[in-house]
Amino acid sequence: MNRGASSLSADADINKAVGEIHERYDELKRQLSKVIVGMDDVTEQLMIAVLCRGHCILQGMPGLAKTLLISKMASLMDLSFHRIQFTPDLMPADITGGEVLEEDRSTGKREFRFVKGPVFANLVLADEINRTPPKTQSALLEAMEERQLSVSGQTFKLPNPFFVLATQNPVEVEGTYPLPEAQLDRFLFKIKVSYPSRDGEREICRRQTTNYQPVTEQVFNAELVLRMQALVREVIVSDHVYDAAIDLARNTRPEEGRLPGDLKNMVQWGAGPRASIALLMAAKARALLNKRVHATTDDVRHVALPILRHRIIPTFNAEAAGIDTDNIITQVVKGLRVSAA
Repeated sequence: MNRGASSLSADADINKAVGEIHERYDELKRQLSKVIVGMDDVTEQLMIAVLCRGHCILQGMPGLAKTLLISKMASLMDLSFHRIQFTPDLMPADITGGEVLEEDRSTGKREFRFVKGPVFANLVLADEINRTPPKTQSALLEAMEERQLSVSGQTFKLPNPFFVLATQNPVEVEGTYPLPEAQLDRFLFKIKVSYPSRDGEREICRRQTTNYQPVTEQVFNAELVLRMQALVREVIVSDHVYDAAIDLARNTRPEEGRLPGDLKNMVQWGAGPRASIALLMAAKARALLNKRVHATTDDVRHVALPILRHRIIPTFNAEAAGIDTDNIITQVVKGLRVSAA
């Protein structure tokens, strides 16, 4: 087979794989709709994170089905799932696991054995992650970045794929501990979960007050997820899309001098290089979900809010003026100048 024929064959294989991802994604949304009402945007962002091997924070008021959504996605993807309820008295070993002293009854010999904690799962739900002190929060740092744990001089690989999906309440501040910036930066997305529409709330009430029993079917498995993650890196990105993602991240940094005039004194710290990488990877994943093999500047703009909102630190002036990170990002995105393809 000549090189031209090989190229056509490769393109056909990629297009077939992209089509399969799109079909599976549509089926995932259909299966989720049997259990979850009106959360298509959140589902899309979670699916993008899965394709990018990224972790997420879901922020929303209690009762918005954040935990249910995460556990149901794990079930539909046939991924091992552990939930960790973060509390002020939670210790690092309660997450990572630890050594226990065991005695061999036949020989009487005692030795330490490592017992794996709940972090050893494909999908880990860190429920109300900001309710535990920084010492315990830091137990997730190595797991999130390196996909491994170092305990008592030994290194343990975590399951592949591996995701941390954390939840937090945006209102309560008493008894909570803000996440360190270094840990926040390791989350691909910070997803805001809003109240349902009136029609959506009616459907939720109908389901919860009757004998409604949804029956769902598995859509993905771990092997397929890994194949899809590998395909993300094959998505084509033009130079002007690279420039758009990099400029968008850099324009949030005060020292660059590119903030809009009315935001000059509103940003203390902007997004770092991880944000540029995240914008490009998420744009690639969104392209796949939309049955495309190339990412666009619209993809970059679409993922800007959940990627940047936890990577920008506003000043006191911004807080006093009622300007939050979403307002800042929206203005920066509007001011982004992109050259033609």
